[in-house]
Amino acid sequence: MNARRGGIPGWLAGLIGVLVLVAAWWILSVTAFTPAPGTTFTPVPSPVAVFDWLFLQGNVLGAWGVFQPTLTAAGIGFAWGNGLALLLAATVLLLPWLETVVTQIAVVSYCLPVVAVGGIAIVLLGGAKRPGDPSATAILLAAIAVFFTTVVGALLGFKSAQRASLDVVRVFGGGRWAQLVKVRLVAALPAILNALQIAVPSAFLGAVLGEYMGAIDRGVGITLIRLQGALDSAGVWSVFLLCALVALVGYALIGLVARLVTPWVSGNAR
Repeated sequence: MNARRGGIPGWLAGLIGVLVLVAAWWILSVTAFTPAPGTTFTPVPSPVAVFDWLFLQGNVLGAWGVFQPTLTAAGIGFAWGNGLALLLAATVLLLPWLETVVTQIAVVSYCLPVVAVGGIAIVLLGGAKRPGDPSATAILLAAIAVFFTTVVGALLGFKSAQRASLDVVRVFGGGRWAQLVKVRLVAALPAILNALQIAVPSAFLGAVLGEYMGAIDRGVGITLIRLQGALDSAGVWSVFLLCALVALVGYALIGLVARLVTPWVSGNAR
């Protein structure tokens, strides 16, 4: 991001924001969340304690073993949820009378209580089939978490196509399928990519919640349960921060793809 005239560079503003957050976290950890008398447990450990847990104790070296099943489940759920959402959104353009049905399905999926769905899924689907495999319940919740956003984003994007461009395709004998491929898809790309960008952290969160239901031996969810049971607040916060970093990296990667695929949105078109 370029610096605005008379302002500061975007990277510097981000760095300052991070430093302010860390300073506020540090102050709260040593003032408002001090350990109770006779104990060493604090719900909010200091940044030093988190750094010690991650790097000095070497726990960060085992991070991949913890995150791999969760990332796999999130990736599979991301693909299934978004693929189905895009398929249904495209079907609405070919069969407009299905729009109400598809929209209702999307709204219902968004309003479903995750705990109830996860409880049913763990009974029907179970967790990991083999040690180290992703949880089937985590995959389902990741797919549900991204479905609504992508359906709505794709429908709005498809409808943003210019009427004049659609008329040109129609004049040359093109039907709804030709309009979808040649006009609507191009017009919808920015909205679809934005929806996919938002879906990245949603899929990861859905996968973690699915692992909280159990029936898995490795993953972020079961690791958090174990750390909470051991009252290891530094470990819990460390995993939280790693989760935020993973979600942020995924979000940024999709954003980079969006800038490369749709340069006209950011004004980078040549």
